[in-house]
Amino acid sequence: MKDKMKNIFDTWLAEETEDFSGVLSATGCGGIIHQQAIGCRDFAQDLPNTTDTAFGIASGTKLFTGLAVCKLIDNGKLSLDAKLCDLLPHDLGVIDKRVTVYQLLTHTSGVGDYVDEDAEDFYEQYAAMMAQYPAREWERLDYYLQMITPLPPKFAPGERFCYSNSGYVLLGLVIEAVNGIPFQQYVTDEIIRPCGLAHTGFYRADALPDNTAIGYKQDDDDEWTPNTHNLPIIGGSDGGIFSCAADIDKLWRAIFAHKILSPAMTDNFLKQHIITETDEEEGTTEGYGLGVYRNEDDGKTFYFAIGADAGVGFFTGYYPATQTVVSAFCNTGYNGASLLFDDLPDLLG
Repeated sequence: MKDKMKNIFDTWLAEETEDFSGVLSATGCGGIIHQQAIGCRDFAQDLPNTTDTAFGIASGTKLFTGLAVCKLIDNGKLSLDAKLCDLLPHDLGVIDKRVTVYQLLTHTSGVGDYVDEDAEDFYEQYAAMMAQYPAREWERLDYYLQMITPLPPKFAPGERFCYSNSGYVLLGLVIEAVNGIPFQQYVTDEIIRPCGLAHTGFYRADALPDNTAIGYKQDDDDEWTPNTHNLPIIGGSDGGIFSCAADIDKLWRAIFAHKILSPAMTDNFLKQHIITETDEEEGTTEGYGLGVYRNEDDGKTFYFAIGADAGVGFFTGYYPATQTVVSAFCNTGYNGASLLFDDLPDLLG
């Protein structure tokens, strides 16, 4: 297993990516199978990445948000069919009043997305947005509302799947409304600390703790520059938490050991509620649960979360048949990390 895993990592590094800086990790229930750290966490000071360096995981944060919402449901404080308009004390503008918590969790709400990744001019739109709303001001989730509530719905609630960052921002606001504390604090109190995630948190970009990687992107002159002005100063419910290989391993194992949610709620969280992609020729079906992707590959099941942003690349998968966690963290952009996992179901499923 160790040699085969190392070969998969080495092949991907040689064929699929350039300028990779980060950590690759594979762990089983008996401990580390293979880990390697490449590149630097701080280019200016030439500080190398280590296998316990923490990285931004962008939309990998949605895994935490989904768990947090499901925990409130588990505790009887929220329901999947609750309507957003009945939960939030904010003016929701043109957001459809029929939108439910379930639809937000499964990306079927149709809410207009402040970061519309389907738009052909996405990069131009994103640059214009960051110019209008400077990264240093993105400290509270209600700050996002001015960018979301004027957007017309993309479709009627429940009509189809469409990945939505706005939907998960709204879920963060739901968590705040139900608990009366910031989203980040709730996740810290209810998931991070109880699971013993020692190097995971919503760290401010201007105050990163020791052994935390700065994200880098290439400018117009192909020079590597920090992503400080390209992302919110502190992460929210749609993305921006930092974590490391050991902590992501602990999180997956806590999920499957029912340490976060009850067995029934865990099953609902992991259930394939929405099919997002099917390849009949390859025998694969990709779907989405309540904050996590679920993939069926010729009878083999695995779960995954993914994140990509300026100077951030992340992919993690859990393979229940062998109780294996495989993760890739990158602080020089996305680098096609999901391609690394194409060969894993045959080995681990």
